Amino acid sequence: MARALYIHWPFCAKKCPYCDFNSHVRASVDVKAWRDALIADMRAEHAASGEQRLASIFFGGGTPSLMPPALANKLLDEAERLWGFESGIEITLEANPSSVEAANFDGLARAGVNRVSLGVQSLDDETLGWLGRLHDAREGLGALETAQANFHRVSFDLIYALPGQSPDQWEAQLDHALRLGTSHLSLYQLTIEPGTRFATDVRRGVFAPLDDDKAAELYDLTQALTADAGLPAYEISNHARPGEESRHNLTYWRYQDYCGIGPGAHGRRGGFATVRHKKPENFLKAVTEKRHGIAEQSHLPVDEQASEALLMGLRLVEGIDLAALEARFGIPRCSMVSEAALARYADLGFVWRRGDRIGVEPKGMGVLNALIEALVADELMAT
Repeated sequence: MARALYIHWPFCAKKCPYCDFNSHVRASVDVKAWRDALIADMRAEHAASGEQRLASIFFGGGTPSLMPPALANKLLDEAERLWGFESGIEITLEANPSSVEAANFDGLARAGVNRVSLGVQSLDDETLGWLGRLHDAREGLGALETAQANFHRVSFDLIYALPGQSPDQWEAQLDHALRLGTSHLSLYQLTIEPGTRFATDVRRGVFAPLDDDKAAELYDLTQALTADAGLPAYEISNHARPGEESRHNLTYWRYQDYCGIGPGAHGRRGGFATVRHKKPENFLKAVTEKRHGIAEQSHLPVDEQASEALLMGLRLVEGIDLAALEARFGIPRCSMVSEAALARYADLGFVWRRGDRIGVEPKGMGVLNALIEALVADELMAT
């Protein structure tokens, strides 16, 4: 039963080096056509997902903060008509910190959005240029101020463990970020993904990634500073004041059902994985012909579902409930988790076990991928 809805807005404001939706840049958008298509797609998801009230909605994608507020309002009205809203529903908007997008915040807040997540990424102009961002630190801070004036809850992200970054440099930036007064921060270590410009630059010797020991030192510093400021980690990269955690992202990490609508949107519901057509024209064509935008829908074997639940749940400070997973998937815990590895890493202080719950200790989060590979039973890892 889906409790969360993801709405993907595919269009970007302008072509940019960090966005994978460059082919979706449009000078203008037929708002009525997209309103009708997204509502049709939403109705199809409702028919497949059941009647449970929504606890969260997330507007993501290309540049959703440039979605016309009237369109956002129509989509929210339809979602409430179909599913109903839980009291205090979280409605999040993903936004780039540009002054153009910030100018739209007031209208989107009036439409019903009550939380914003800003892709600030750095408070340093040189770093922003290196990352390929189109805003500078001043514009980012201005957008953050506008967001705080319009939304009840505000989050922004920063990237650290950059090449050559020292503990003093990161501490100064994180201290600045913590003094900005938001209730949530997403703090990501730089990762070099295959096929990206960064991967090419590393291969060509343009720069060297920060080594693992120095990155681990910055991770430990991050945990200490955020905890002291009252925003402890609740997930490996996410920090919040108690009660201000992202309810929508917790749906993913707790492996609960969610519906995804719009071009490129993914979903998980009733054991099925759904993927919408990514290209806007293909999505519109599919909705016209079939009344939904699904490109692929497949039923996941229970062992694959259990594997995904473990991989996501071990990211959380709260850990996972093995008894609940046994009941949900009908798989004994010994076939989901290696008891020998669990005992070994608990003795070493990397994981904890309390009754039916297991989780990763703070010092284990720095080597989370290796721990997951060791803890998840071989038969599940093979799925």
